Amino acid sequence: MANRYAQSEAMLTRALQSIPLGSQTFSKSITQYPRGVSPLFLVRGKGSRVWDVDGNEYIDFVNSLAAITLGYNDPDVTAAVRKQLDDGVIFSLAHPVEVLVAEKIIEMVPCAEMVRFGKNGSDATAGAIRLARAYTGRDHVLVCGYHGWQDWYIGTTALNRGVPAAVRALTHSFAYNDLDGLEKRFIELPGQIAAVIIEPMNVSEPRDGFLEKTKALAHAHGALMVFDETITGFRYANGGAQEYFGVTPDLATFGKGIANGYPLSVLAGRKDIMTLMEEVFFSFTFGGETLSLAASLATMSKLQKEPVLETIAARGSDLLAGLKSLIDRHQLGDCLSTAGHPAWSFLIIKDTPRCSQWLIRTFMLQEMFARGILWIGSHNLSYSHSRQDIDRLLNTYDEIFGLLRGFLEAGTLESQLRCEQLQPLFRVR
Repeated sequence: MANRYAQSEAMLTRALQSIPLGSQTFSKSITQYPRGVSPLFLVRGKGSRVWDVDGNEYIDFVNSLAAITLGYNDPDVTAAVRKQLDDGVIFSLAHPVEVLVAEKIIEMVPCAEMVRFGKNGSDATAGAIRLARAYTGRDHVLVCGYHGWQDWYIGTTALNRGVPAAVRALTHSFAYNDLDGLEKRFIELPGQIAAVIIEPMNVSEPRDGFLEKTKALAHAHGALMVFDETITGFRYANGGAQEYFGVTPDLATFGKGIANGYPLSVLAGRKDIMTLMEEVFFSFTFGGETLSLAASLATMSKLQKEPVLETIAARGSDLLAGLKSLIDRHQLGDCLSTAGHPAWSFLIIKDTPRCSQWLIRTFMLQEMFARGILWIGSHNLSYSHSRQDIDRLLNTYDEIFGLLRGFLEAGTLESQLRCEQLQPLFRVR
């Protein structure tokens, strides 16, 4: 076991000399993975499996932070990309595939009447906010959820270093399912709020018509309703959470699974708003990059032709039911619970009088990785996950929960760590 991650550790040591935190993505860095017991670099993926630099194989329930919807190296997507590669990646003028992908999004997404492309979810959400400010002539924004790294949003979080105070003062957060809290924000800033941007669902389900009432409240105060569907889009339903919950926003942003892992994000919405993009500057050299667009067209076409999301939901429902049963059987309800949608669910770890959530989380990560499960506390399922994959995950949970309960009762959990315990971190949700 001591050498299981030797190459990952060596690569990390090398990476830290040239890359802060050793990774380009915060959620893939050593802030999230305990050193010495974690795979830190992956080199290959196929279907539901990935392989690390040490040659260890894992069933992946992280799925590139929910960017993989069909599975790694999906044959239909790969074939579309290879075909496009023969013709070229980027051109001096627009390519017809830009039109084809925009038309497909309009066909599938309820709010989409016009479409613009970016590369990351942060591009699309920042574009939505700039557009909403231009349309309403207002500056303030209300946020609920995680909306990316750019100043307008990240300034509201603990990771706000480098964001001017003047920018931070324009964005205000409110709690999910708290309509009174949202209304209070409107009262505090009368006639000043351009948009309410919200993840339509992450950990919790909307209660008592929360999404419908949020939209109505925003419109009553002259603000736009924006759904950040970076994760829920093309995962909860082919038309996203707006189709799933039956609530159509004014604007919506998409990313992650829209192209099965290729870098593409989308801002879509009402035509009368989107036409302002002729004046609002939102432009990228690689916005029309053809490989990602070809991947997106193949991904969306497969979503329409095959029972992709139905299969994901069924597998996820089985997983959640099995996980809840295991938590009850091992009598771990004081520190563990489940949440989320079957396609994107969570094992919630809580502090208890016996120990902190970070000790439990570190132990869970250590043991999951050792058993060939790539896991960070969420279950980001893909079409490639089989019934056997779900069974193996549940069997792994069963084994680890048995150990966890014993160590908690004996007060010896900390002594079982083969690494330093993770420390409290900035959490996006």
